[in-house]
Amino acid sequence: MSKLRVVHYINQFYGGIGGEESAGHKPESRSTIVGPGMAINAAFGENAEIVGTIICGDSYFNENVEEATKTILAMVSEFKPDVFVAGPAFNAGRYGMACGTIAKAVSEQLGIPVVTAMYEENPGVDSFRRFMYIIKTGDSAAAMRTAAPALAHFALKIAKGETPDPATDGYFPRGVRKNVFTNETGAKRAVDMLMKKIKGEPFTTEYAMPTFDNVAPNAPILNMSKARIALVTSGGIVPRGNPDRIESSSASKYGEYSIEGILDLTGDLQALTPGSSETAHGGYDPVYANQDADRVLPVDVLRDLEAEGKIGKLHELYYTTVGNGTSVANSKGFAEDFSQKLLAAGVDGVILTST
Repeated sequence: MSKLRVVHYINQFYGGIGGEESAGHKPESRSTIVGPGMAINAAFGENAEIVGTIICGDSYFNENVEEATKTILAMVSEFKPDVFVAGPAFNAGRYGMACGTIAKAVSEQLGIPVVTAMYEENPGVDSFRRFMYIIKTGDSAAAMRTAAPALAHFALKIAKGETPDPATDGYFPRGVRKNVFTNETGAKRAVDMLMKKIKGEPFTTEYAMPTFDNVAPNAPILNMSKARIALVTSGGIVPRGNPDRIESSSASKYGEYSIEGILDLTGDLQALTPGSSETAHGGYDPVYANQDADRVLPVDVLRDLEAEGKIGKLHELYYTTVGNGTSVANSKGFAEDFSQKLLAAGVDGVILTST
């Protein structure tokens, strides 16, 4: 029996081309196994092999979706694969959106089975899981050890036409309902589950209800001319040299820094400068932020408003982290910590900026 043919899609980082500086890399086709494809291919054993790898920069794909999709579809066709594997993308949003977009196109336009893998907070999950199977992963490449075998196992299953099992195959629910026949009525199954819940016994629901994070808005600030306003950013603006070593992706920490005494190039107490600040963020082009960090953390504008009496005071400390791949749990933890510091300092309002 011949091995199943697999085409693997990865971004510029996993393709070994480069990081954010290479995110504009155009689609490239290779007849070799690259990066995480090594682990996936090893997990296939004698059942399948990766016959082609397609690499594309995250920025290029998401900024040129139609052109990139057309080009990649042609590349995939040339390999005549039995199954298409994208990723894993973990919690990288642009990568996840690219994996989902191209996998959907391969499935619909080429009729080839597809699978990808992501972390639950990746926007690609909600955008594409109704169109394809998406295997659950951890939030970073540290989970590659388990993600690669899971992808390989599932790719073999769908390539062979086997029916996936949501209880054991570890993919996100697709929202696709199917009629099935059981020996017990829905009423009895529901009562049985209720009794187990009352007794504290384990049970598995047949339909897990979604949970939503609702945040009640605070009351408005009635007099901005008397208000103390603070700046918080997920854009990664840090003092030059990134003294606290905030990670460029999947941040595990935040920074607290003073903006008192920072002078602009004319010697005025006004703005951030290339000599004083930079961005630690790895998810966008840092050039313009490094040239003028006020583009992400608007100290200059807030000081203008302070001088004009539009706000009472710009708080002397700002808080910063990196939103690129950072989990919701970590983000909430950061905010719960520094929000207490802001309250203790008498801050009335916060301007939160991103990239």
